[in-house]
Amino acid sequence: MLILQSFLILIIMDFGDNMMLLRKKKKLSQAALGNLIGTSGDVVGRYERGDIKPSIDVVVKIADVLEVSVDYLIGKSKLQLDKEALKRLERISELSEHNRDFIYNMIDMALRDFKTKKAYA
Repeated sequence: MLILQSFLILIIMDFGDNMMLLRKKKKLSQAALGNLIGTSGDVVGRYERGDIKPSIDVVVKIADVLEVSVDYLIGKSKLQLDKEALKRLERISELSEHNRDFIYNMIDMALRDFKTKKAYA
């Protein structure tokens, strides 16, 4: 039980830090973010400090306003995807397996090319 509590505290700390950094990157005050998610700036401050834990519904609202995934916001993923990147990934996932494989191969080739150019630069 103690390990689980420590893990939850770690997630909440990452959540609060990520939330604060993303909020500042968007040039939002705590009060402005609070208004956008339907609460007060004081509550946003308490989320950021880890004093209280938001419900999953509130986490989703915060992620939407800050334009990141919930996984990124809570510190589960270091991959920050903007809305346009997420839309593209959704469109790719709707393709046939053959077409998805083609797109993935193209991405792999582009990444290999980029790494090669970087290595020889």
